[in-house]
This record gives sequence, C-alpha cells and structure tokens, in this order.
Amino acid sequence: MKKNIILLLLCSFFTIKGFGQIYHPIKWSYAAKKTGKNEAVVYVKATLEKGWHLYSQYVEKGGPQPTKFTFEKSDGYTVAGYTKEPQAIVRLEPTFMMEVGFFENSVIFQQKVKLKGKTATVKGKVKFMVCNDKMCLPPDEVDFTININ
Repeated sequence: MKKNIILLLLCSFFTIKGFGQIYHPIKWSYAAKKTGKNEAVVYVKATLEKGWHLYSQYVEKGGPQPTKFTFEKSDGYTVAGYTKEPQAIVRLEPTFMMEVGFFENSVIFQQKVKLKGKTATVKGKVKFMVCNDKMCLPPDEVDFTININ
C-alpha cells in the first residue's frame, strides 16, 4: 500500500511538472560578416522544429504577430535600410481567414549596418510568433547581441 501511494505521488509530480513547462519550438542564432571597411551584414537565423512555422515581417493587420526586429541605437554603428528576408511561403491561414507569409524549417534574416569604427556590438530584439497546424504560441521576444570584429 505504501509503495502504491509513493508511486501515485511520483506520477502526479511528473504530470504537474510537465504541464508547467513552456514549449520553445524555435531556436535563434546570430552571426555577422564584414562586407567592407565600414560595412557589415548581421545574420539572424531562426531554426524551427518540424511542423512549426514563423511568420514573415509583412503580415497585414488582423493576422498573426509579424516578425519584427528592433535594433538599439549605438555610437558604434547605424542600421542601413530594412531587415531583408527570403521569399516567404504564402497560403490561406484558416485561423486568421487570410493569406499569410511564413517560413518553415529555417530562415535567415539579414540587416546591413554601417560601422563607425573597426568593431561594433549590435544589440536588439526580435518579436515573433510561431504556429503549427494545431495551435499558435503567444507572441514572444528575444534579445540578441552580435559582435562585429
């Protein structure tokens, strides 16, 4: 009887613990490459688990949270132009009843920066939303720091 109670308590503990965990089907990685004496490109890569997708930066109002990049102002660099993304997959999203652009598997966003010195540290945030065919996770935001040498 005592063993059954202990087993029941252990099972309950692991069940409750499993419900409290937050699921993260996306991983972010960062890199930079100098393209000239005073220029560089910052790369922000999103890698998604199978079945999940990340939305484009160009989503109309009424749809999911578009991916949005914010770069901190700095004495070491200035942002040049807008953040580029590859061609998105576009399809009708039944949840939002509209056509929406998104990425599967992985996507690399690129941002040109003008350097004010030989090196710089680019800091910023990316706000995003991921969904699969069954559910969407709430919008999330991650900070990033990318060193340019």
